[in-house]
Amino acid sequence: MGRGVGIASACASATVVNAIAAGKGAAFGVDLRVQARVRLTKGGKISGRILGQRKESPRLIEICVRRVLENLGMKKYGAVVETTSEIPIAVGLSSSSAAANAVVLATFAACDQRPKPEQVLEIGIESAFEAGVTVTGALDDAAASFYGGGVITDNLKRKILKRFKVDPRLVVVVHVPPVKFYTSKVSPEDLRHIYRAVQSVHRMALRGEIWKSLTINGLLYSTALGHDPMIAIEAISKGAVAAGLTGTGSATVAVAEPDKVVDIVKAWRAWRGRILITKPAIEGARVEGV
Repeated sequence: MGRGVGIASACASATVVNAIAAGKGAAFGVDLRVQARVRLTKGGKISGRILGQRKESPRLIEICVRRVLENLGMKKYGAVVETTSEIPIAVGLSSSSAAANAVVLATFAACDQRPKPEQVLEIGIESAFEAGVTVTGALDDAAASFYGGGVITDNLKRKILKRFKVDPRLVVVVHVPPVKFYTSKVSPEDLRHIYRAVQSVHRMALRGEIWKSLTINGLLYSTALGHDPMIAIEAISKGAVAAGLTGTGSATVAVAEPDKVVDIVKAWRAWRGRILITKPAIEGARVEGV
């Protein structure tokens, strides 16, 4: 064991193809980060806090720590785990996947261990299932958050089918409505009617038509889940390369050249909520200190 403290962070991600309807997804990293600090204790008790978000349950981050300690045969230890985040929670920006990645990495670092990427993703996904915060395991979100850049996945088979680069000069504009929308409330059964359409959008992404896929996926899911698709259409009309619902919402993401951002932001002020301006994440999860 090292000094018993680990600090790590991971980035948010935005949806290209949501995997809930068809089990296959795609996503890319977004430069909003969550940081986790894990301090090992004696006695086996694990307690978690999401700083600045008292109403949110720390169950996922506590499960992540427990599973890492079990994995390393260190069940006699406990831990205090805290996360701080720039990522709005429960709006579709993979706050859960990012938190899981950061906590798993920080716990390994506290134990003076360097895990393989697949190990971090596997523990995070299993923890998310146990915590009930995912429907498909969210490999697309988790892998985009861990690696940065873009990924296309088969979530049900837990396979990364392809990775793609995102132009770092592009700007990511996010509209965050005042309402949260928890992924766990949606089931594949609710989305059966868009199954075939989402499958064809996933094939489109595999062919390299990433931004077209993002826009069409957003329209399909907005309509299916009752979100307003006009906000994305407005961004496209103002010159966005792509725009659509991210995750199951409620946030909408637009990807644009820098000179289009002002027009998109002006148009989006007609909708209630806040607007974040960020960029694609080239770097994913990282250990920041032990």
